[in-house]
This record gives sequence, structure tokens and C-alpha cells, in this order.
Amino acid sequence: MSLEKDVMTQMKAAMKAKDAAALEALRAVKSAILLAKTENSQQDLSEEQEIKILQKLVKQRKDSAILYREQNREDLAEPEEKQAEVIAQFLPEQLSEAEIEAKVEEIISQTGAEGMKDMGKVMGLASKELAGKADGKTISMVVKKKLA
Repeated sequence: MSLEKDVMTQMKAAMKAKDAAALEALRAVKSAILLAKTENSQQDLSEEQEIKILQKLVKQRKDSAILYREQNREDLAEPEEKQAEVIAQFLPEQLSEAEIEAKVEEIISQTGAEGMKDMGKVMGLASKELAGKADGKTISMVVKKKLA
């Protein structure tokens, strides 16, 4: 529930500041939260569910910005990146690649993984341990590098 209150507070501030990009991003977060609540018919979402929603929204914005850049549409890419930044401020602090590598090495040594055939096992554990702290693409890249 605190995420929803934080979003509402930020929305009010964005309205007062007439920040259209922030307001649009915050409305998207509010909409996603309400949609998740109605799908699950719950009053409150768990922190884990909130983080997944936020990560999904940030990923959508970043992917859109990449596509716009490939099509030389800077005018559309910049607002998407601004919205991703606004949404990302609600996520827990992201780990650096070095920290992710250390965690992945620890998981590999725990599981005794040897080579790419064990990637699924390592990815499963890494995704659970690093949920909300790193995006899946980065985790996957590090796991591939360590198991190759």
C-alpha cells in the first residue's frame, strides 16, 4: 500500500510542476497497480508483486526507447527514457555487474554447476535471490559468461 501512496504523492507533485512525462509514467504505475489488484481481487499487493510490476513497466519503456532510437525517432525515445527513470525511482537499488557476478559465482559453487547444461538450475536460483535487485537480461548474461 505504501507504493500506491508514494505514487499518489509523486503524481500531485508532478501535476503542480506540470511535468507531463513524470505524470504519464506515474499514471501508468497507478493503473498497473489497480489492474493487478483487480486481477488478484486483493486489497494490498505484496512488495514482491509491486517490484515485478515496476520492473515490467521500466523494461517496456526501455525497450520502446531502443526501438525508437533504431528508427531514428529521438523525439519519441527521450520521453520513454524519462518515464523509465521516474518509474525506476520506486525500485530497490540495483546491484552492479560486479556484485551480480559475485552472487552468480556463489550460486554456481553451491549447485556444482558445470557448463551450459546447468544454466537453467543456476538461472532459477539467481533469479530468486536477485529479484528486484537486477534485471533478468543482466543476470542471464552473467550466468552465460560464467558457465561458458
